[in-house]
Amino acid sequence: MDKQQEYVLRAIEERDIRFVRLWFTDVRGQLKSVAIAPAEVEGAFEEGIGFDGSAVEGLTRVYESDMLLAPDPSTFLVLPTYLGRDEGVARMFCDVLTPDGQVARTDPRAVLERQLERVANAGFTCYVHPEIEFYLVKRNADGQIVPSDRAGFFDHVAGGTAHDFRRRAIEVLEQMGISVEFSHHEGGPGQNEIDLRFADALSMADNIMTFRAVVEEIALEEGYIATFMPKPFKDQPGSGMHTHFSLFEGERNAFFDPAGEYQLSAVGRSFVAGLLRHASEITAVTNQHVNSYKRLWGEDEAPSYISWGQTNRSSLVRVPTHKPGKAQSARIEYRALDSAANPYLAFAVILAAGMKGIEEGYELPAEANNDVWALSEVERRALGIQALPTSLKSAVAQMANSDVVADTLGEDAFAFFMRDKESEWRAYDREITNFELNQFITQF
Repeated sequence: MDKQQEYVLRAIEERDIRFVRLWFTDVRGQLKSVAIAPAEVEGAFEEGIGFDGSAVEGLTRVYESDMLLAPDPSTFLVLPTYLGRDEGVARMFCDVLTPDGQVARTDPRAVLERQLERVANAGFTCYVHPEIEFYLVKRNADGQIVPSDRAGFFDHVAGGTAHDFRRRAIEVLEQMGISVEFSHHEGGPGQNEIDLRFADALSMADNIMTFRAVVEEIALEEGYIATFMPKPFKDQPGSGMHTHFSLFEGERNAFFDPAGEYQLSAVGRSFVAGLLRHASEITAVTNQHVNSYKRLWGEDEAPSYISWGQTNRSSLVRVPTHKPGKAQSARIEYRALDSAANPYLAFAVILAAGMKGIEEGYELPAEANNDVWALSEVERRALGIQALPTSLKSAVAQMANSDVVADTLGEDAFAFFMRDKESEWRAYDREITNFELNQFITQF
């Protein structure tokens, strides 16, 4: 038994933990939970906890139902009372294993771990910093979804609920060891943003799953619904998860070069080139729902075209320069990700695209200096700027031919994801909307 496992067992006893929740996710990014008694934890470390994997979407096939949860002791933390629904409840994230101890090929956490091993073999460590947007909403007397307030970007509303909600959420996250950089009201009514302080990619994916659970629970306690839906309101901004990535070689930021344009190194330029070249292939993963494309193609600064720039917020990839000359701050920002993405799979495919650019020495195309949305199609074509997929259907079609995504997800996860997303867009295509009814059925 290693020291981390010993620490967990000692903490369970000293802090009077009565239940330990084992957390994991399905391929869609839905958080799953199995609760065990403290007496079972040591056995879970040694042998895993058996469960029916076929009951979890995409995890395994019905004739391969016996699976194991292997808790990661480094993720142990005690849950706040309301989140645990009682005192003395802790949680650990788990890896999913087959009965013979092999890593399950469809476990999203394992998908990211495999990609991070590839990154490590190239000599890098990846750090991630997400900007997570979401809406606080409630149902009115007519059952319609309405925002919790009418505030806008950076507004401080006297007596408003948003800043009190954010403060409470941040206090809970900090109590759980998840550091928050800053927060504010976003552009839409009822829309908020909380940015998590950078961490290694695997820890950050775990943190995002915990963040969602915390925000949703606090919202319910206060009589609201927290939604990470990419575009809940037609005429308001969508909720993105702009995410900053950096690669380090030991203590040195591999993206920093004081002599490079925007102080971006050759490694950083090739990483961005990889993102641009494979952006259309990975979009079904970074934007996995039919509603995601209402955000991508709803303007409001959401990226719709494949370009990069420095201060250009219409670009897919941005090279921030908030602190010029500070090597540790060099990073790139990927702006397509939305708040409903599975962070394990999304981080994995983004890293795979960037690493492909580094390994094959992709050349970075010219920067987009103009508002890409404002350009005509002829102008974009002349600049070589291509569009991101306009729907989940087209995104899945481009992913279907992607070796990058297939190799990253693995055969089984790739096949399930394809089937699941095809099912989603087919169901959406069959739906009769109010827009259609209002167009074709008129009263005089």
